[in-house]
Amino acid sequence: MKNRVIYLVILAFGLTALWAFTPPQEKKKGGPWNVPTEYKAKENTFKGDADNLKLGKTLYAKHCRSCHGNAGLGDGPKAKNLDTSAGDFSDATWQDSVTDGELYYMSVIGRDDMPNYEDKLLDDEERWAVVNYVRSLKK
Repeated sequence: MKNRVIYLVILAFGLTALWAFTPPQEKKKGGPWNVPTEYKAKENTFKGDADNLKLGKTLYAKHCRSCHGNAGLGDGPKAKNLDTSAGDFSDATWQDSVTDGELYYMSVIGRDDMPNYEDKLLDDEERWAVVNYVRSLKK
């Protein structure tokens, strides 16, 4: 009996050590977004002045940071639980490839791992503030 307990302790320790030192798997990128035409052409009606960016930063911290991280690198604490990468908002190539309307759709409507925020970002001012703040993360 004593040998069995020792064996189980060693096994538990070994499995814990193996789990702790396993490098994180690279997340797969999500497929292309199928953004409806009316969103692609949607005009940003709240260009990011200081007050709008402050609101966007506050909303980002509340709703987005947990997955997308402080700097938008996709490294938030919940990102490891996602099936796909949370993306990198600082990437200039990505930033330049999406319109404000597409970013609005992605941020508010969502898909797959990205939840819908229509009930949390209550009006266009809040929604565009998040878009403008995400734009400010471009390097």
